Amino acid sequence: MNFEQEIARRRTIAIISHPDAGKTTLTEKLLLYGGALQLAGSVTARKNQRSTTSDWMELEKQRGISVTSTVLQFDYRDCCVNLLDTPGHKDFSEDTYRVLMAVDSVVMVIDAAKGIESQTRKLFEICRMRGIPIFTFMNKLDRPSRNALTLIDELEQTLQLRVCAMNWPLGNGSDFQGVYDRQAKQAHFFERTAHGAYRAPVALHSVTDPQVRDRMPAEMYQELIGELDMLDTAGEVFDF
Repeated sequence: MNFEQEIARRRTIAIISHPDAGKTTLTEKLLLYGGALQLAGSVTARKNQRSTTSDWMELEKQRGISVTSTVLQFDYRDCCVNLLDTPGHKDFSEDTYRVLMAVDSVVMVIDAAKGIESQTRKLFEICRMRGIPIFTFMNKLDRPSRNALTLIDELEQTLQLRVCAMNWPLGNGSDFQGVYDRQAKQAHFFERTAHGAYRAPVALHSVTDPQVRDRMPAEMYQELIGELDMLDTAGEVFDF
């Protein structure tokens, strides 16, 4: 592979969020599912657990926060991904601002229970000013959280964005079972693993498959179908 081809296959992505939205945990999961790790660590690891890869400083391990930006590289399909985990706390935000000058795109992590928080909005405005493409990831859907349509509306109203939902949650909080991929038109049902340390077994079904109805309470299933119909008829179209 020549020099130009090597450059063309590289993607540099930063993950940004308000503190404690789950940025470093998402970084660890991307490494796990990208094949760079066999076992994912925990931000709040106990003595018998593995710490996260990107929190390498002793202070970061002790306090469960990111103090400096960390670059982690792995191959995924035909691309070489440079993944940057950035500090969320405003005390260390200068490091994040520097990182955002060198990225191709950004993953903006939002706590689904809290919605858009102050530091998230500040970092978003910097990305908007620099014309950086943004992919929003709603995190912690397996905990009590806001309705997905409410979160979409907040993104549109607060950040003045046109939002196209790529995935849609199957359930909420303790009833959360996975996501529906709107592009592939498949429901992904995940099995929980111990501390989320291993790749979760996934069952794939069409949303009209009788097995999907069996997995979900009738009211939840009908709500899902109604929301998906609404997105298809009135939602934004992905045209990137």
